[in-house]
Amino acid sequence: MRKWISSFLCLVWFLSLAAAQEKTAASMERVKAAIAELEPYIRASLAKTKVPGVAVAVVYDDQVLFLRGYGLRKLGEPAEVDPDTVFEIASFSKPVASTIVASLVGEGKVSWDDRIADLEPGFALSNPETTRQVTIRDFLSHRSGLATESGDLLEDLGYSRPDILYRMRYLPLPGQFRKSYAYSNFGYTTGAVAAATKVGKTWEQLAEEQLYARLGMNATSSRFSDYENRSNKAALHYMRDGEPVNWFVREADAESPAGGVSSSARDLAQWVRLQLARGQWEGKQLIDAAAIEETHKAQICRNPPDPAKPGECPGGQYYGLGWDVNADGTVAHSGAFLEGSATAVYLSPQENLGILALTNATPMGLPESICLHFLDLVHYGKAQRDYLTLVNGLFKQMIEQWQGASPNYATLPRPKTTTPAKALSAYAGTYTNEYFGTLTVSVEQNRLILRLPPRGAYYELTHWDADTFTYYFASESTGLGRRGAKFSPAKGEVLIENLAPEHESVFRRVAR
Repeated sequence: MRKWISSFLCLVWFLSLAAAQEKTAASMERVKAAIAELEPYIRASLAKTKVPGVAVAVVYDDQVLFLRGYGLRKLGEPAEVDPDTVFEIASFSKPVASTIVASLVGEGKVSWDDRIADLEPGFALSNPETTRQVTIRDFLSHRSGLATESGDLLEDLGYSRPDILYRMRYLPLPGQFRKSYAYSNFGYTTGAVAAATKVGKTWEQLAEEQLYARLGMNATSSRFSDYENRSNKAALHYMRDGEPVNWFVREADAESPAGGVSSSARDLAQWVRLQLARGQWEGKQLIDAAAIEETHKAQICRNPPDPAKPGECPGGQYYGLGWDVNADGTVAHSGAFLEGSATAVYLSPQENLGILALTNATPMGLPESICLHFLDLVHYGKAQRDYLTLVNGLFKQMIEQWQGASPNYATLPRPKTTTPAKALSAYAGTYTNEYFGTLTVSVEQNRLILRLPPRGAYYELTHWDADTFTYYFASESTGLGRRGAKFSPAKGEVLIENLAPEHESVFRRVAR
């Protein structure tokens, strides 16, 4: 759920504000009253969505007032979610990462405006001027000019972080540098990793030393292997025809700062305390207050400008440094893996109030709905909208659009008449693409076999019509389905359709 999750979150928050009547400020009495009504809402929402499990934390006035888990860690097993259950938090990782960079900024070791070219030898984007000027701030606020998809499909194919960041130099920059917003996981990763490089650390080491160890976040890690080795962890659940199934494993190390953190509600509640206390924790100023507050400030408008209102940001929806920033001063972020994880955090810094929710299923709007429902209870005494129905419907629409970015032959009618394929040997060979790398097509036991870069992943091609074949491909970027490989034997080319949303995806034959 890379492409729309952040835009979607701001839309939902905006709708909640638009519906509000006579907002009342938070108080201990109102927060406790809202908590009393929160548990039945969570239980009812779990039953309605069939999400296996959720963990929720509420922080107010530097106290963790609510910390609880519900449901199952893994469907079919008896272990229940508790406050220490570790979830993959997906893009919730971004505000965690900006906190880590803020710690370096506060210590004077890094500046938000350090240029990446000065920190990373060999760094390049396709535009030389952008390459010279782009900064940590630009990447952490998604205003570098990169497209949203940049690097995502390389990750799906199995490329490592260094390979992905190197290959991004081949991508066009469709956005206006520092003037347009496009949510990019690997742009974000570039900025965060550059900060780590400046201080001579790996990102994973830096995260542990600068944040997790300091806050006692012992269940939190920026390495997938640590999540995988936890005994108390939430498995991913993909929603198949409305039913959760544990099919997938999601390893997000390549984009760790942008989406690779795993953590528990208990640990993240301490991080929320740090955020709301502007870098203080247990009486100590662990991170400079100004550096924390900078992450909450608007850096770029997230919506296209209205020509009739130059200088205004439509909807008052901005992005900060790892945060969605709203005109009323609230900040928030969601995270989601289609394979089976959805998370959200909402903070009202001026009220010292925050809530987070972690779930272990395909994004359906449950964590956002829990957070927004609770905040409405605090501010208005009752929910202003049926958020679960609203958000779930929007998610369904977005997932359908997203999975339709390239043809899914499993959903298409078969041609009434088909043209036979050529001899399979006509398609065999080694093909290359500057951005995606080298693939091979071979004939094995009278079957056509596609092996995609970089690891030679094996896919059996099934004839569709003429020189078009299909294969089953499941990924975070393109969803699940049968995707097309369209050969042009006379030209010695093959188009891999599901890679086209990110870059020109014609591979040219270099050997038979």
